Amino acid sequence: MLAAAAALLTSAGPGAAAAPTAAAHAPAAAPALAPAADTCDVTKSAAPAKDPDGAAVRRIRQRGSLVVGVDQNSFNWGFRNPRTGRIEGFDIDLAHAIAASLFGDPDRITFKTVPTARRIDAIKNGEVDLITRTMTITCDRLKEIAFSAPYFRSGQQAVVPKAARITSTAQAFRGRRACVAAQSSSEAELKRDARGTASVTVVENQLDCLVLMQLGQIDTTLTDTALGAAQAAQDPGIELVGDTIAPAFMGVAVSKAAPDLVAWVNQVLADYRSGGGWQRSYDHWLAPTMGASSAQYLP
Repeated sequence: MLAAAAALLTSAGPGAAAAPTAAAHAPAAAPALAPAADTCDVTKSAAPAKDPDGAAVRRIRQRGSLVVGVDQNSFNWGFRNPRTGRIEGFDIDLAHAIAASLFGDPDRITFKTVPTARRIDAIKNGEVDLITRTMTITCDRLKEIAFSAPYFRSGQQAVVPKAARITSTAQAFRGRRACVAAQSSSEAELKRDARGTASVTVVENQLDCLVLMQLGQIDTTLTDTALGAAQAAQDPGIELVGDTIAPAFMGVAVSKAAPDLVAWVNQVLADYRSGGGWQRSYDHWLAPTMGASSAQYLP
């Protein structure tokens, strides 16, 4: 069993992560139902604008580099290419577009890898100017940080081993050992509705769930549909199954104290989409695993 798991780990793609921490292996009891999330308009954001006198934008320009929180373990979204040593992907292309708008140079940028569970703290503590890291806009998160307008429409879906022959969302969870990333929308969703899971393991990053699945220590993962497709691209032994649940939008996370930067990013997003940058990035990174048509993912 372990030999087979090791072979799978070796065959994983360039975004493969190191094995999860020991703490991540400890399964937690299935979470009890939590109160339903409050409702708000997650698509609402500042009007697009380029304010040359905005305090946050001026500070970034004076520094000479945009500091962006990213992932390096999400294949096709934000991963370190072993051939180039560079962090690349759909989210990374967007970060370069924002840097280009500020400096006229897409490479005037400093990437800081931020685990899923630390994204909000990294923004609130000023460790990064913004985060492009498949971050879902939620009402709870909007209480702590600001978001750009949505740049990707998504949802959540179960990832399971093909050998399990699971065909529905209900089958994917009932009586099975599930895995989610800490402080993720998937963790919140299973707290809201545990779906009969036997246990839920909470890890630092969603790719850790893939490693645990390869080791036979969990049975199913709940993650963003886009990230699930990336996991399937890395490991041909797993697949997405069932319906997409909890429809959601991804946004660029920014400090509430930087409204001018939010407006600036929204202008970049408008230009990025109308100028074809969004579609070119989708075609390059995501179309091979998520389909040639991007219509269902456009916010």
